[in-house]
Order: sequence, then C-alpha cells, then structure tokens
Amino acid sequence: MTTIDEALAIIRRGTEEILLEAELVEKLKLGRPLRVKLGCDPTAPDLHLGHTMVLNKLRQFQDLGHQVQFLIGDFTGMIGDPSGKNETRPPLTREQVEANAETYRKQVFKILDPEKTEICFNSTWMNKLTPADVIRLASTYTVARMLERDDFHKRFTSNQPIAIHEFLYPLLQGYDSVELKADIELGGTDQKFNLLMGRELQKQFGQPAQIVIMLPLLPGLDGIKKMSKSLNNYIGIDEPADQIFGKVMSISDETMWLWYELISFRSLEEIQKLRDDVSNGMNPRDVKFLLAEEIAARFHGPEAGKQARDNFVAQFQKGQLPDDMPEITLPVGDAGMPIANVIKSAGLTESTSDATRLIQQGAVRLNGERIMDKNLRLTKKETIILQVGKRRFAKIEII
Repeated sequence: MTTIDEALAIIRRGTEEILLEAELVEKLKLGRPLRVKLGCDPTAPDLHLGHTMVLNKLRQFQDLGHQVQFLIGDFTGMIGDPSGKNETRPPLTREQVEANAETYRKQVFKILDPEKTEICFNSTWMNKLTPADVIRLASTYTVARMLERDDFHKRFTSNQPIAIHEFLYPLLQGYDSVELKADIELGGTDQKFNLLMGRELQKQFGQPAQIVIMLPLLPGLDGIKKMSKSLNNYIGIDEPADQIFGKVMSISDETMWLWYELISFRSLEEIQKLRDDVSNGMNPRDVKFLLAEEIAARFHGPEAGKQARDNFVAQFQKGQLPDDMPEITLPVGDAGMPIANVIKSAGLTESTSDATRLIQQGAVRLNGERIMDKNLRLTKKETIILQVGKRRFAKIEII
C-alpha cells in the first residue's frame, strides 16, 4: 500500500509546479480514485515524445490507483489553442480533427492502462450548448483578465489581431473540467492560464477546484526549442524502432541528460550513477545507447529496442558501410572548418548552402549521430564518417 508521502514523491518527479500541493494532499486523503484529466487537441495526426511526458505522469496516477480522463478536444480543436502563438491560428476542419483524433485514440494505449482510462470527446457536451449558454459562460470572465494571458497581452500591445473566438478557447477548456468533475488536471507549463481557468469555473459551478499539475516542455532534437512537428525536431511514438533509436543518438549530451530526467523511467539514483560514471571516464555515447534503447523498447517492445541498438552499432560502428565510399584527407587548420564546408569539400553536396539546409532538415550524420548544429566546427584530428541522406557517405581524415 503506497503512503501519501510515497505517492507525492512519485507525483512530484518531473513536475514544474503543483497548484496547490496542500489541496492535493487533502484529495489523496479522500481514499477514493481521483479523476485525473488531460485534454489534448487533435491538431496533428501523431503523438510525439514530448506528449509522453504528461502521458507517463498519467500512467503513474493509474499505477497509484486513480482514474484517467483522456479528453480529446474534437470541438476545441476546431478553434485552435492560441497558446504561444503570436498570430491568429487557422481552425481545422471537422474531417481533419476526426482523422487526427482516431490516431490519438490508438496511440495513447501504448502508455496508458485501458482499464483505468476513460476516453472522452468534448463535442459530447459542447454540441449541446446553446448560444445563450455560451454567452453565460463568456460572462464569467472579463476582457481585462483575458489580456493577462501572456500571448494575448503581447499581441494586444503590439497591435496584432486577436479574434473573439480565441477568447472562448480557455473558457471552453475550463468548462471541460466542470463537465468531467476533474479532481486533477495535467498540462504543460504553456497551459497554465487554461488550467487555472478550469479551477475558476469549477468554483463558479459549485464544484471543488481541481489541482493543477504542470510539466516542463521537452526540448526537441535541436536541444533548444520545444519538441514540435512543425519544427521537425520531434520523435513520433509510432515511428519505427530504428528511426527512434537513431534520432535519440543524434541529440547532444546536454539534451541527453535533460531527457533522462524528464522522460526516462530510470530512478534518479540510477541517473546520478550514470552521471558519475561519465565523470569517471565512461563514454557519454554508451549512456546515450541506454536511453535510445529504453525509448525504442517503450513503444515497440524490449526485443525491438535491442535489435535497433544492434542495427545501429552494425551500421555505424562495425564498418558495415558502402564499399565504394570515397576516402579523402582534409586539412582544417588550427581554427577548424565549419561542418557545411567539410560536407561540400567531401563532395557530398554541391554547395555549403545545400549542406546547411540538409543539416537543418536532420539529414546529416557524423559517425552515425545526427547533426543539428549548423555552426559546428571540426577541429579534432581524427577520421570521421559523414553521411548525407540515406546513400551519400564519405570517410574523411581530418588533419
């Protein structure tokens, strides 16, 4: 039997903020399964690794005996959440939303326990709201309060347009919590305004206010911007195991440690031991192997994770490379040479601009690891393998 202190330790890991933790303790003391809500608008057809941070937290709640309400925002998805946007977001069609929602429905059970998951669609109650109902809902909040939201405030002060329907989005998301009588709602830090709206509306409808648990945003493959399909810096959870493994191997060592803390299922003690091992001389690449195999196995099974690792090692570490791969010697000087120039000098692209574009698209690998930094300079005297796309290789001796 898990104690409240043990449950809190599990819930706290990886979270950015809990509002309010004292209220969470009181809800845990109720001794009943809590209703834990996550709303997800089906604005793209696939879930990616960034989504799994909050899905993993939901699974932890399920393992603690609670009930998950996975809400697919098929109604609000047609409005489009303006969070973090500096311009009006074009709404999706009903057909786009329904197609995306179906893929979400299939993919979430790669992580969640179906027996403890309630799949909900907010069109169930939104379609029943009359114009008078929407007006009454809109009357619960002022324009001044709406403009406190960061993205709205920035657009208002810079004279960028804000459509009236965008003000409805946080109200409707908050109203979802009223309909579901949520005890807890999870979301990313960019959702804080919307999540707190749920608390406010529940109070106005005479319900106990939900606890808000926010998780940080997972940086993408570039290690800088949040993981996003639109930025092409993501790992889709339906991607093949080999592709997942290779993409994880492409991230920087700094990003690797952040991913360990945010999405690995290893304990904090295990992660610290790996850090200590690297400090004592262990190759960071070996630690990255462990993370890549763990993530590939999570979505495709342990055997597929191990096979993805073996395939990666076979291709990039045991010399199973094209027999006709050109070999060149390249002097780079004391100052080194930009990676785009190295690629062009190796004859793998016609120009440095082509090389830079391919780097940004994630199509360039150095010794098997994807390069995302277009400003990388090669200075170390060594022999490297460069790969551009699937078929262009070069063995380069840097002198």
